[in-house]
Amino acid sequence: MRLSRKKLWGQMETTALVPTTLEIKNVDLGDFKVQLPIPHLCVLLREREMGNYRVCMCFTRKFRGTEAKPPEDVQEAFRKYAEGGTHMTADQLRRFLVEAQGEAEDAATAAEAETIVQQILQKRHHIAKFTRHALTLDDFHHYLFSADLNSPIHNKIHQDMRAPLSHYFIFTGHNSYLTGNQLTSDCSEVPIIKALKKGVRVIELDIWPNSTKDDVHVLHGRTVTAPVELNRCLKSIREHAFSASPYPVVITLEDHLTPDLQAKVAQMLSQTFGKMLFYPESDCLKEFPSPEDLKHRIIISTKPPKEYLEAQTIRDNEHNSQRGKDSDEDVWGNEPSSLTADQEDEDKSDDETTDANQNCDDDDDSDSRSREAPEYKRLIAIHAGKPKGGMKEALKIEPGKVRRLSLSEQALEKAAESLGTDIVRFTQKNILRVYPKGTRFNSSNYKPQIGWLHGAQMIAFNMQGYGRSLWLMQGMFRANGGCGYVKKPDILMNTDSDNKVFDPKAKLPVKKTLKVKVYMGDGWHMDFKQTHFDLYSPPDFYTRVGIAGAPADEIMKKTKAKEDNWTPVWDEEFTFPLTVPELALLRIEVHEYDMSEKDDFAGQTCLPVSELRPGIRAVPLCDRKGERYNSVRLLMRFDIL
Repeated sequence: MRLSRKKLWGQMETTALVPTTLEIKNVDLGDFKVQLPIPHLCVLLREREMGNYRVCMCFTRKFRGTEAKPPEDVQEAFRKYAEGGTHMTADQLRRFLVEAQGEAEDAATAAEAETIVQQILQKRHHIAKFTRHALTLDDFHHYLFSADLNSPIHNKIHQDMRAPLSHYFIFTGHNSYLTGNQLTSDCSEVPIIKALKKGVRVIELDIWPNSTKDDVHVLHGRTVTAPVELNRCLKSIREHAFSASPYPVVITLEDHLTPDLQAKVAQMLSQTFGKMLFYPESDCLKEFPSPEDLKHRIIISTKPPKEYLEAQTIRDNEHNSQRGKDSDEDVWGNEPSSLTADQEDEDKSDDETTDANQNCDDDDDSDSRSREAPEYKRLIAIHAGKPKGGMKEALKIEPGKVRRLSLSEQALEKAAESLGTDIVRFTQKNILRVYPKGTRFNSSNYKPQIGWLHGAQMIAFNMQGYGRSLWLMQGMFRANGGCGYVKKPDILMNTDSDNKVFDPKAKLPVKKTLKVKVYMGDGWHMDFKQTHFDLYSPPDFYTRVGIAGAPADEIMKKTKAKEDNWTPVWDEEFTFPLTVPELALLRIEVHEYDMSEKDDFAGQTCLPVSELRPGIRAVPLCDRKGERYNSVRLLMRFDIL
């Protein structure tokens, strides 16, 4: 790291430790030169005391580590609801929760307020809890800054779960068995387990005959990925399917098997899942069951086996012929460094790839079958398949029948240009799955908003890749208690008097306005080493806040950087007009400013605007993978007008 003049000499006390008897030599420290004794060259130590940094044992930098006081809005709220007193009672806290925080009367009961008071006192004052039953200003501030007690969104399932599956966005994985990149990584049950524990509800398995054609392996076809046995994957799904959510797990099978192996897979599925396995009542469902009806059930989705010998007449060439713009760069800017599972170039042109390396999705026609496997066919609840003909034909609604259609991200972008309302109408009854383009070798992902705006239920994501797109996906599925099913907004399900549906391309008026105030941040000094962000001084944090959603709503803004402070206080407010608030996500990122290098990543989160709880809230931040930090959080206020 180059040492900037601001970093070395900014607001510090400097103690010279250079002995006059030692030989002195000029040393280049980047922006300027200093004289150091030769025995101390290339030695860099730091003192362990908070706020003291030592440079080459010749300068000691001391920073005042003052604790940030409660923001003025917090102080004002305390004065108001404590009625000018020095302590806030449980009843006064209850009034604050209802009137200022927008909590429902039946949720913010006297008993609930009393519980909060006792929890705060027990945590902060082990002795005082026996002598008093009210909060001081600092106690009140501590409560507001607690991510566990004062979270920004609801953490319980609260949506209607009795509608058909097609009425929900579903947390969906792509090539769920891969441990890393799409070409050379190992296949394993471990990433499947990780995905299920994070709430993913759709697991994709590519099934192929093994080398001796007598068993079934899971692997990414036409690559050199090391296979894993299908049985291991199925047993892992059985054991972990409902560890994060009681709602159904869908297994999408990309089937490349012969009929006899299909029959073997049917036997494996039946023996592994038993009564957990959902058997459809008829060959074709007229309407999908609801998540509530399918609690703790496993659902199979794939193409039905061919019933007659049929030559392959149509090849899906979406990977080569349907290319859309790469949506990795947007108003949010370039991805922070080190965000993907591998460091391969994801901006490689589609023209640099060949058919052999393309992702072979489950809707691509595989080898023809000369006979059907009835046991296998009977297990398929969600039928996949693409009718012959163009996209207009594929999006036709078939009376008395529901199905699943899969499109690549490029195919969706192309169809959305002229068939946007057809897609929305199709997804009101049927399921649309969108999968990544074949050139995402490093398991990167695409922006999911275009799919959500058109009602696509299954936006298939590489859960082993990282980056802003995955952060958005994780943010969407923090909604509804993180159960993996989020009910689509009414705008995507309704038709007007003229039988028209929502048009994603229509220019709409502002429906709501979100006001966000960023007060302060804390916790980095607990979760990071003192020199993690800068070797010579405390970090210079700033926060980026913005909206991901409809194109008209997408924007980013940022606070000023606060220099040399582990507990930055910004106290800045931002306003976001929203035309489609139902699908808007609030994106929050914190970075550490670096004058001479790329800014350092310091945390992120993404929250559904429709789930935001108004008032002053503690917002926990996550790392690049979406794992929550132990201590890092922001104090913010949300108002939806």
